[in-house]
Amino acid sequence: MSHSAPTPPPKYIYKILPSSPSPPSPLPLSLPLSSLDAKDNFMHLSTSSQILGTLKNFFSSEPHVYILRIPYERVAKFVTWEDSKKKGAEENGGSWDVDEKRGYFPHIYANAGPGEGQQGLKMGRDEVESLCIWKKGDGVWNARSWPFEEDHPKE
Repeated sequence: MSHSAPTPPPKYIYKILPSSPSPPSPLPLSLPLSSLDAKDNFMHLSTSSQILGTLKNFFSSEPHVYILRIPYERVAKFVTWEDSKKKGAEENGGSWDVDEKRGYFPHIYANAGPGEGQQGLKMGRDEVESLCIWKKGDGVWNARSWPFEEDHPKE
C-alpha cells in the first residue's frame, strides 16, 4: 500500500551501500543496482528515523557501509512511500519494521531516462548530494558514529 509523503517531507533520504565494493569517485551517472533492488524493481531507501533499523537488520555483518545522502526534493516525484506492515524482509516491498513503528518507507520507481541506469532505475551523481563512510561504533550501529553534521538517526 502506498501513501503520500510525510508532512513535512524529509530534507534527506538515504541509500545504504555495502562495504565492498566501494563506490567509484566521482560517482557515475548511475551505480549498479543492488540484488534486492533488482529483484523488487525499485530502490530501497531509508529516512534518518529508519536507517539504524535497516543497518541492524540488513547490514549487521558489515564493518562499515557507504551512505548516499539524497536531497528529497531532487527525487520526490519518483518516490512512493510504502507500507511495510505485515511484510517480512524477504517479501517484495517488505522490511524489518513489520509493526510499522518507523512510518512508511521511501522507494524510488522508474526514474531513469532512455539509456540510463538499469531496469528503469538510476542512482548516481545527479541524485546524490554527498557520500560518506559510516563505521560501526563499538561493534554496533549507533547514531553516535553518524558521518553527517545534521539529520541524525533516531535510536
